Amino acid sequence: MVRESASLWVNKCIYERLPYSTRGGGLEKASMEWTQADNGIEAFCKISENRHTFARLRYVEEHGIPAFYSPDFLVRAKGCVYLTETRAQQQTTHPNVQRKLKAVSACCERINAATADMYGSLTWHYVLSGEDAFHDWRTKGARLSELLDFARVRPLVASEVQASLI
Repeated sequence: MVRESASLWVNKCIYERLPYSTRGGGLEKASMEWTQADNGIEAFCKISENRHTFARLRYVEEHGIPAFYSPDFLVRAKGCVYLTETRAQQQTTHPNVQRKLKAVSACCERINAATADMYGSLTWHYVLSGEDAFHDWRTKGARLSELLDFARVRPLVASEVQASLI
């Protein structure tokens, strides 16, 4: 159930309308609009912390307190699933945001390491999108699917492998 005045009609989701926050939800709303317009995106969903409990991930806050986190969106494009988070630019470096990034990245790595029987042939990635990059790419006419592929968090290469690449 969503308020019509604080939601968008969408056709790439199992729900007809997706909600956005009326307070500070401008980036989420813009993200949904851009997602709808991008032909490279096959499907997406705004994750509800209360209804989509499968997307509720554990992490440890800066002060050592266990907590839960749900990314903003689940997006499917080009054989990939992206768990995406839209943030104000100054929030992207906050210690708790970085801890969430590590937790979700580890979750994506575990999914990708599992057999294709369990999760299919899609590769999972996490994207933390700051508003500067979001608006820059959108203004220049890029596709959201291109930004997601560019901005996805990549696993760190082991130090011995990195040394051999230099």
